[in-house]
Amino acid sequence: MTGLRWLLAPLWAAQIFTGAKSFCDNGILGSEKLNRRGLHVWRVRLAYRMAEKRRARLASRVAEGDRRAFARDGFIMKNDFLPPDAFRALVAELETARVPAREMKQGDAVTRRIALDPEALKDLPACAALVRRPEFQSLLRYVASFDVEPIIYVQTVFAQVDRSSTDPQTAVHADCFHPTMKAWLFLHDVEEDLGPFVYVPGSHRPTPRKLAWEKRMSVRASSLDRLSARGSFRVGPGDLKRMRLPEPRKFAVPANTLIVGDTSGFHARGKSERPSTRVEIWAYSRRNPFLPWTGLDIWSLGPLRGRQAPLFWGLLDRLERFGLGRSPWRKAGIVTPSSPPAPRQ
Repeated sequence: MTGLRWLLAPLWAAQIFTGAKSFCDNGILGSEKLNRRGLHVWRVRLAYRMAEKRRARLASRVAEGDRRAFARDGFIMKNDFLPPDAFRALVAELETARVPAREMKQGDAVTRRIALDPEALKDLPACAALVRRPEFQSLLRYVASFDVEPIIYVQTVFAQVDRSSTDPQTAVHADCFHPTMKAWLFLHDVEEDLGPFVYVPGSHRPTPRKLAWEKRMSVRASSLDRLSARGSFRVGPGDLKRMRLPEPRKFAVPANTLIVGDTSGFHARGKSERPSTRVEIWAYSRRNPFLPWTGLDIWSLGPLRGRQAPLFWGLLDRLERFGLGRSPWRKAGIVTPSSPPAPRQ
């Protein structure tokens, strides 16, 4: 193994300047000695500073009040985001749309995603109008800190589909060490006991106390749970108190509420007290956090624009056919967003 580590060392070193986050797959990122000396904390601080510089270049696209709310809380929430007629058309369209979907099961929850790629949008005019809406794109890109094409889906979360283990998304966590964006436009009212989005306000900022916690976690990474060891740190109530952060906030919100958040802040999917189905427009953007520019996005080019999800799924399918892995995203056939999840095999 010593010889293999020497061979991998140049690759591991190069990954320091990328979004690589797994402590268990990279002998340098996961080095207890280097993290005691501040390697992980240095990456956190640098990634945050660079994101702030990129956001400054995108600031003119977003209202000042929204920028202040984001700087304070780590998220922007917009009630009644779409005009009533546009929102009604969007909901009606997705109640009857029959489109190809993929599903992934984690614990007792199934997540279904329908990629809003160019082919799908041809038959979904209300979805296409949302995706092309300037305010929607500006909010997503500002929080992401990159002027790049976000990946956008219709997402359905089926909670408590069986009696298996707990959904890992219900543990309060950070997605990664650097600023990144996820967004939710809720198509129906979200009740407090049926899996609402949860966020710890202000937890996106690398305060001295949070950085001290990040350092302790990075030093202990090899002994942490699997998801934390892969760079998605789980956080407990005691940790929040030591960081002087507030209790997680549950977003029991009405339909037509948009939330755009930096998921390097602590967040979770709230626990559902009974079986439930939640349908939303879900968006995601993550890029190398150390890039100094906001644009130069290959996925914004005409032939590739909006096709990240289907191309990624296709790649996973090919790797599985060659015995090089097993895709967690299984084909669910042609479905409506809210139809029952496919039986698990």
